[in-house]
Amino acid sequence: MPSRAWRAPEGIKATAHIVGNRSLRMEAEKSRPLWDNPFQFVLACISYAVGLGNVWRFPYLCQMHGGGGFLIPYLIMLILEGMPLLYLELAVGQHMRQGSIGAWKAISPYLCGVGVASVIVSFFLSMYYNVINAWAFWYLFHSFQDPLPWANCPLNSNHTDYVEECEKATPTQYFWYRKTLNISPSIEENGGLQWEQAACLILAWLVVYLCILRGTEHTGKVVYVTATMPYVVLTIYLIRGLTLHGAANGLTYMFTPKLEELANPKTWINAATQIFFSLGLGFGSLIAFASYNEPSNNCERHAIIVSLINSSTSVFASIVTFSIYGFKATFNYENCIKKVILLMTNFFDLEEGLITMENLDDMKHFLASAHPREYADLLPQIKNCSLEAELDTAVQGTGLAFIVYSEAIKNMEVSQLYSVLYFIMLLMLGIGSMLGNTAAILTPLTDSKFISSHVPREMISGGICIINCFVGLLFTMQAGNYWFDIFNDYAATLSLLLIVLVETIAVCYVYGLRRFQKALGAMIGHEPSWYWKIMWAFVSPVLIVSLFIFYLTDYIRTGTLRYQAWDATEVFCPLL
Repeated sequence: MPSRAWRAPEGIKATAHIVGNRSLRMEAEKSRPLWDNPFQFVLACISYAVGLGNVWRFPYLCQMHGGGGFLIPYLIMLILEGMPLLYLELAVGQHMRQGSIGAWKAISPYLCGVGVASVIVSFFLSMYYNVINAWAFWYLFHSFQDPLPWANCPLNSNHTDYVEECEKATPTQYFWYRKTLNISPSIEENGGLQWEQAACLILAWLVVYLCILRGTEHTGKVVYVTATMPYVVLTIYLIRGLTLHGAANGLTYMFTPKLEELANPKTWINAATQIFFSLGLGFGSLIAFASYNEPSNNCERHAIIVSLINSSTSVFASIVTFSIYGFKATFNYENCIKKVILLMTNFFDLEEGLITMENLDDMKHFLASAHPREYADLLPQIKNCSLEAELDTAVQGTGLAFIVYSEAIKNMEVSQLYSVLYFIMLLMLGIGSMLGNTAAILTPLTDSKFISSHVPREMISGGICIINCFVGLLFTMQAGNYWFDIFNDYAATLSLLLIVLVETIAVCYVYGLRRFQKALGAMIGHEPSWYWKIMWAFVSPVLIVSLFIFYLTDYIRTGTLRYQAWDATEVFCPLL
């Protein structure tokens, strides 16, 4: 008789299949690289979340929306939006132990697109964000010169006078727009590639590549520097800033609340937006970082720690910034007064020292009454010097980082030292953020068995860096800064809001809030409190929808987009 193959009963087959899947999953989890310790993970999150926005965006918002009064909506939005959404992303990454694509696919196969969207947005951000690090390298290399190259206007080709374009602006503006960017008059004129900036961009991407080369093994060591160095530099700047002449004027301006701004809806919108983007939600970076945690890691406590440190850093950086603001504003105000005194002394042929800062107003009234005709002729040349007006000058973004700070640094003693420290700090902030951005792209790719089995991790990391660097060369052209502003303003805002909205809906209503809270209880030893559940299920989604509607209507209402272009003859003029 021919032999018959033995067939297992259906129940036994099903059990074997389930056990096989579980063993495969456990094997994959064991092989997944981990952070050396929880502290390393927290530092990675801080290094990613605490970025340039804390230094150049938050102080601007304080300046625009009531000084210390802005902290009220900011802290409320931190509680209602920031901490809950940060906890949600960390919990998803740690529970699913995969990057953004795999994590959302595990929740539902239909949500795979959420992870893909996160990777695409992170790719867009990486394309232009590292250009900031290139600019920081450029300024760092020039910080060793004495005097600093942005301290004075250069001489013209005949060596008979200063360059006219520089005299119409300021030395710091000229160095930024002409020497660094060599900016074109409009976005339509791309101009050529700026090879110095291109070389700095290649260097910036080389540094990022070396940091991500071996995944958490390298990144975990780098974050000890990128997360802590900015605080060392900010502390040095705080000590120096508080000793600067006029620092008290800036701090008084910051901490004097204008409570009427709380009635302005845009104040609350900007507070919610700042919290949202400062924590880096929606990019997939936090999910990627959390996926390398031990399953029992207390991600709730870490979410609270990271969000509080991030917000505290914004306030800390604002204190430093406003002390610098106060020094710069006082310096400019007193220079303006001195020029007026010199003008009046020479015009009326007065004894030197007769007019002082203290009696200037009295002398104006006296000369106006004693010599009305002459004073009327001189009046158009007399500048209206105002300390309040100097403090009200609001600057954000690259203008604050590379112009305002440079302006203040050049007037400090040992300016080269403070310049080197400042641009090292910018590099640490920028590189820390880039580690998170690249992790959001790299982790889903290395999680793919097909890709990781055919391509070594080093080649995947190198490919990401090379592609981003190549595309990023666009931003080193003469019109590159205009493209940078467009990408910075429009590349991610609506996309991220939509991504995070879908994330909260997916966890609460697709995966199920009860199922999610049980998973958290199994991970950290206790289920989330009513606060977290109410924020996830109702409050945070409502806030995100409100922000989405606001930005969408704002874009529609704006109509044709406008940008500010550098005009060598008129300094600045708005163009379509």
